[in-house]
Amino acid sequence: MTFKSLIPLISAQCLLSACSLMDRHARDVDLDVQHTALAKHFEEEANELQARIEEHQEFLNQFETKRYLYGRHANDLKAHNQEVIDLYQQAITANRDMADMVRGRGH
Repeated sequence: MTFKSLIPLISAQCLLSACSLMDRHARDVDLDVQHTALAKHFEEEANELQARIEEHQEFLNQFETKRYLYGRHANDLKAHNQEVIDLYQQAITANRDMADMVRGRGH
């Protein structure tokens, strides 16, 4: 073996040994912080969607109480708003499930 081929092998060995000495607990703490932040994001998204549901429920109530303003379109608007509310409710459930899953993996 020549001296030129020995230098890359020694430097590769030093690099690999340096990587094995890294603190594994520091990475675990970083993952806990990331999981907490991700769970918080999913919860905030669910809360925002809940606010949108309340807004659409107000529209739905308005379509029912002031039906005379919307004429024949009142039923279409009510159906559309109910579909939007249902979709938002599914998204809230999915976001809360994801937050629970992330919390479970984080701890």
